[in-house]
Amino acid sequence: MKKPWSILIALALAVFVGSIIDKQTRIWGISPYHVFEVLGTLFINALTLVVVPLVSSSIITGVARIASESQFGRIGLRTFLYFFLTNLVGILIGFSVASLFSPGSGVSMTNILSAETIQTANSGVFTDLILEIIPSNILAAFAKGNMLGLIFFSLLFGYAITQVQRKYLQTHMQMWKGVFEAMIRITHAIMYLLPLGVFCLAAKIFAEAGLQTLKPLGNFVWTALVGFILFSFGFIPLLLSLVGKVSVRNYFKAISPAIVTAFSTGSSSATLPISLECMEVRAGISNRICSLVIPLGTSLNLAGTALYNTMAVLFISQVFGLELTLVNQVTLIIAALLVSFGVASVPGGGLVAALTLLRILGLPLEGLGLVLATDRILDMFRSTVNVCSYTTCSVLVAKSDGEETVLAKKEPLLR
Repeated sequence: MKKPWSILIALALAVFVGSIIDKQTRIWGISPYHVFEVLGTLFINALTLVVVPLVSSSIITGVARIASESQFGRIGLRTFLYFFLTNLVGILIGFSVASLFSPGSGVSMTNILSAETIQTANSGVFTDLILEIIPSNILAAFAKGNMLGLIFFSLLFGYAITQVQRKYLQTHMQMWKGVFEAMIRITHAIMYLLPLGVFCLAAKIFAEAGLQTLKPLGNFVWTALVGFILFSFGFIPLLLSLVGKVSVRNYFKAISPAIVTAFSTGSSSATLPISLECMEVRAGISNRICSLVIPLGTSLNLAGTALYNTMAVLFISQVFGLELTLVNQVTLIIAALLVSFGVASVPGGGLVAALTLLRILGLPLEGLGLVLATDRILDMFRSTVNVCSYTTCSVLVAKSDGEETVLAKKEPLLR
């Protein structure tokens, strides 16, 4: 998965095959469309399989870690507030850009959806949303895939285990970290099948809607890039100059190695050691701040992924001609914010988060096939934005804690 060529080849083959077949095509009595549909559904099911344990274990360990940090208190509170702010702004930028440019317009695939899917997507009662957040039976919520209830319970449980005796806390942490690591391994295994999944899902969509689907796909790519640019070179410099009162030029110089690493690996976690070195050695932030903010940021401050997932959900709704109600739009923003604190910062982790949002809103999971086609390429950009987000937060926390030398000297930048 280090190179996107296999995904691009799969997409090109899907365009070719999908353009020469339709639902009635038969080869030796077998319907290629039906084969693609079955295999594509199996791939979606495989991704869905890890959603509940991956999201729950990620949120529980993340919340437990930030709540149990000995340095938490004032610094931890500021850290969480900046995480909350950057994630929320990323979501709002993604929502605004996708709503303004409507990359999924121009092709409607409503005719291939079931009446139940359309009704579910168009429904939205605020009281139902509230009731889903706090379910009466958490096991039933897990079984039904009630993601809002799952996220709420995971947040609550993650904090609660920090209040028990230390020996029980360690047991809980080890167990949930083990679950998280196991789910990551399963996710990696599924990602090896990503080219096949892209081919089957995309071929099915192109067989149904034709080559006109290529236009919104291209629109989605450049629209996502616009969102990333606005966040990285609009909001981040504004935050650094107005709130942090530091040199934006020195900041980008300091994190340049981390940016290159994030772009090449597509993983915020893989960039963690480089980010720590950049912020301590090149930016002049104390280890006391970096050791708390940077590791937490790789789990709780993936603003680029939050921005991308919001745009992906809106794009899919536009492609299928499903106009989200005001309640559904508010639900999307709230759910995207909650999910942003439980995204695994590894290649493919964002797909699970996008799938979670689609399930919450009742949107067709088949639309993930279009997003998958460009995901590996855009993953490099959103990982870069993630690094910009949590390194910016480390600068702001350090400045708010009275560290005056942050990005102020030129010497560390020359090392």
